[in-house]
Amino acid sequence: MKNIFPILLLIISFGCQKSEKPSYGIKTAIAEQNPGKKLMEMQCYVCHNPATPHENRIAPPMIAVKSHYYKKGMSKADFVNDIQNWIKNPVAENVKMPGAVKRFGMMPKQYFSESAIRQIAEYMYENELEKPVDFDKNHKNMNGNGKGNGNGKGNVNRQNNQGFLNNNPFSNQEKGLQIALQTKAVLGKNLMGKIQKEGTLAALDFCHIKAFQLTDSMSVVKNATIKRASDKPRNAKNKATAAEEIYIQLFKDDIKNNKDSEPIVVENGRNINLYYPILTNSMCLQCHGTPKTQITETVFAQIKKKYPNDKAIGYNINEIRGIWNVSFNK
Repeated sequence: MKNIFPILLLIISFGCQKSEKPSYGIKTAIAEQNPGKKLMEMQCYVCHNPATPHENRIAPPMIAVKSHYYKKGMSKADFVNDIQNWIKNPVAENVKMPGAVKRFGMMPKQYFSESAIRQIAEYMYENELEKPVDFDKNHKNMNGNGKGNGNGKGNVNRQNNQGFLNNNPFSNQEKGLQIALQTKAVLGKNLMGKIQKEGTLAALDFCHIKAFQLTDSMSVVKNATIKRASDKPRNAKNKATAAEEIYIQLFKDDIKNNKDSEPIVVENGRNINLYYPILTNSMCLQCHGTPKTQITETVFAQIKKKYPNDKAIGYNINEIRGIWNVSFNK
């Protein structure tokens, strides 16, 4: 992967000491071997992880997505095009998985670059995908083997075979990103579950009461300090420092320049800090969009009650809500 900014930039911007070694992007053998697989696990497994137990799922596993999109004899170009069309416009007339929509609701509209979607879709088309332990039972009509039929490569071992999110990291950079994505997955699973089952007000209560608790619990489990920071905080505890605001601006510049953001890694002696963007999707706008348009009056009243000094509104899709800041020792 590419370095998105020279080291000199951070030295000038932050007055870093010589011992600090900023790094932009992650370059490992596994990422170079299969960028589509890595992107799928990083971007999709927050909701579509095949290792998630059936009762805890908030979206269908990726192998189920493939089985509904691929038709016998379908070209790779057509398969990729269908996946791209859905991601760009997840609306009722484009639904190919009505059962999933009935169970989980419509997928939130979010932004992924065409390049990222293409690499993910091409990987899905060309490779067997991991399947949950209950997949064969729930998909009795699936048959055949090999490329493009939707069949998986065997049951997923829930402890040891969750891909990038659960493999032993190959570097400090991989470790930091893994921690950020695992924490994002925990928060995202709980938040989406609340919205699907109990509505937006329940999700707001969850964020108010449980978000910090879950983040702190992940910090203990991962032996790291995990925080979310924003230049427009809802909770004052999430207010970005001056240094974090500069990182936030770098990620905003990526969006402005239509670039895929890479994690930013700063080394200082034995300490590692990894910064990774938090992007908005349509689901986020129920609490972070425009009042009376995306945010209902009832929800907005509760936001003002719980957070009198709230600044975290007025967002649209694919904007930087804030960043993950993960700190740990080498």
